[in-house]
Amino acid sequence: MGFNDLRQLAENHGLRLAGEVQFNEMGIDFRVGFATDQQGRPWVLRIPRRAGLDEQILQEQRILQLVGKHLSVQVPDWQIATSELVAYPLLRDQPALTFDAQTYAVSWHMDQHSPRYVPSLARALVELHAVPRAEVRENNLKIVEPVGLRAEIAARLQLVKSELGLSHALEIRYNKWLDNDALWPDFTRFIHGDLYAGHVLTTPDGTVSGIIDWSTAHLGDIAQDFSGHVTVFGEASLKALIAEYRRLGGHTWDQLFAQTIERAAAAPLAYGFFAVETQDAAHISGAKAQLGVA
Repeated sequence: MGFNDLRQLAENHGLRLAGEVQFNEMGIDFRVGFATDQQGRPWVLRIPRRAGLDEQILQEQRILQLVGKHLSVQVPDWQIATSELVAYPLLRDQPALTFDAQTYAVSWHMDQHSPRYVPSLARALVELHAVPRAEVRENNLKIVEPVGLRAEIAARLQLVKSELGLSHALEIRYNKWLDNDALWPDFTRFIHGDLYAGHVLTTPDGTVSGIIDWSTAHLGDIAQDFSGHVTVFGEASLKALIAEYRRLGGHTWDQLFAQTIERAAAAPLAYGFFAVETQDAAHISGAKAQLGVA
């Protein structure tokens, strides 16, 4: 889709664009464009890559309305949300890091060693995980109770193994994780579900100012919201994040660190599950490589 097509699509939804549009092709479900309206205001435009995303769009809209009430950091304000186009005013800061769509090179937009990042991220996580369970249920969002956490992983493991394959080493690790009672929490909270530095907006000094890409938010295991951090910043920074989270009143258990490490190690399984769901050839190939069966 070129600029003229996008401009017409936006105009059909009441948004008049001017100038050029820049595309970010990294999104799995949406092609993302950045453009300016005729009043000079920058916008983010999300164009679905495939049919069948209508319910996902409506769900994420409900999620954003919910978290917008409870978080002190910015979240997208969807002013257009249809099966053809999602659009919202660009938030004021950049993600902590971005990837180049062709080379996958990492660009940092903050000091990656900033002493402000971990405390401000911990504060945002405490706020997020305190979203009332009743409001999650009222918005008809996904709820996984503690008893269902391992069952969900076990089901995904069997599906991915049968559809794509799985290396022996990963299968052993995942089954050992599932069998370790001590690692699994006896509570669940509202989580982002795909939180890492690319979805966290910061000021240049490293203070967290916003969170984007909420499509996977649900009531689940809080370790998922820490796993993206350890992948980018390492184990020492993860320990610091958990300590600050506890200090600010976040509810934890003594195996949160170990559970987070296993959640991070399960990223290939999550990608494999997505690839099976979408049946996209490129994602299936990429998932097989991560699963050790390419």
